[in-house]
Amino acid sequence: MFKTNIFGLEYLKEKAKFCTRCPLHKSRTNSVFDRGNPEAQIMILGESPGFNEDIEGKPFVGKAGKLLDEILKEINISQDKTYITNIVKCRPPDNRQPEEIEITTCYNHFLSQQIKIIQPKIIITLGNIATQIFLGKEKKITEIRGNIFQFKDFLIIPTFHPAYILRNPHKRNIILNDFKKIKLTYETYL
Repeated sequence: MFKTNIFGLEYLKEKAKFCTRCPLHKSRTNSVFDRGNPEAQIMILGESPGFNEDIEGKPFVGKAGKLLDEILKEINISQDKTYITNIVKCRPPDNRQPEEIEITTCYNHFLSQQIKIIQPKIIITLGNIATQIFLGKEKKITEIRGNIFQFKDFLIIPTFHPAYILRNPHKRNIILNDFKKIKLTYETYL
């Protein structure tokens, strides 16, 4: 039996394609909604799409996405065990960080609904912005990454964004160890 309301997810995806609630819609090529298994218990959450994602209409398909896929493969978490999305569904101009109004708008109209539909047991937050929407602005990824936080009906496990690791390759083992902890948590508690 499927736990996910696929029709609800498809409806949200269609709404995102035509959303004009914030200024980001003016420059998007595609809205970038999701990839992966909507039945998965692990949701991976980034902040916003980049250039490649905007072109393809799928999250994490550029260099950072390839690194994320490599890490998942390295720790033997198959892609059918994950559901991947971003907070913001449209690419901010020049890959700038999303602004508060963009984050709030997408969270309220899309991400909160995705979470209700997917019902993940673990949300892996990639970077500060994805982490702070759940744990508060005072939380810094460098201080809390790799820790486990209970939030409503799921666990939040923050780690570095793969784009950060691409800029700082000497820290690859840190994110790899965080994902090993995530896998152990998944196997032990779920």
